[in-house]
Amino acid sequence: MAQKKEKEEPASVNDSTLVKEKKKHSPLKATIMSAALPGLGQVYNGKWWKVPIIYGGFGGLVYSSVFNDMKCRTYRDAYLLRVDDDPNTVDEFDGVYSDANLRELIDFYQRNRDLSLIFTGVLYALNIIDASVDAHLKDFDVSDDLSMKVRPSVQPMGPGMMPTPTLAVTFQLK
Repeated sequence: MAQKKEKEEPASVNDSTLVKEKKKHSPLKATIMSAALPGLGQVYNGKWWKVPIIYGGFGGLVYSSVFNDMKCRTYRDAYLLRVDDDPNTVDEFDGVYSDANLRELIDFYQRNRDLSLIFTGVLYALNIIDASVDAHLKDFDVSDDLSMKVRPSVQPMGPGMMPTPTLAVTFQLK
C-alpha cells in the first residue's frame, strides 16, 4: 500500500495576537506630492473633493491671465501703431480711444494680468500648505469625548493664611 503524505501547514499564530501596524501618514510626502502636481497631496490625504476646486481655481486664473494679456497686447499694438508716425498704418481704434485712453487700457489689463499670475502663485502655495496641514492633522482625534468640569475647591493662599474657596475648571481631552 502506498502511504499518503499529508501536507504540513506552517505553524500559525493565533489571529487575536496579531497586531496590525497602522501605516504612518507622511506630511512630507503629501507636501512633495502637492508641490509636484497640485491636488496630488489632497488625493494622498483622502480629500478628493478638493481637487476640482484647485483645478477650477487654476483654470479661472489662467483664463484670466491669458485674456488680460491678449487685451493688453491688442491695446499696446494699437498705441504703438498710432505713435509710429507712418501715414500708411491703419488705426482700428481711431475715434474710439484717445492716446491717453489707450495707455490707461494698457495699464489696466497689464495690472489685471499680473494680479492673475500672482494669484496663481498664491493658489499653488495654498495648495501645498493645505496638503501639508491636512496631512499633519490626519491622525488628530476629533471624537466627541471632550469634557469640561467645574467644581468647587479649596486653595491654600500661603503660610499662616486661611484657605480660600475657589472654582476649579478641568478640561479632559481624549
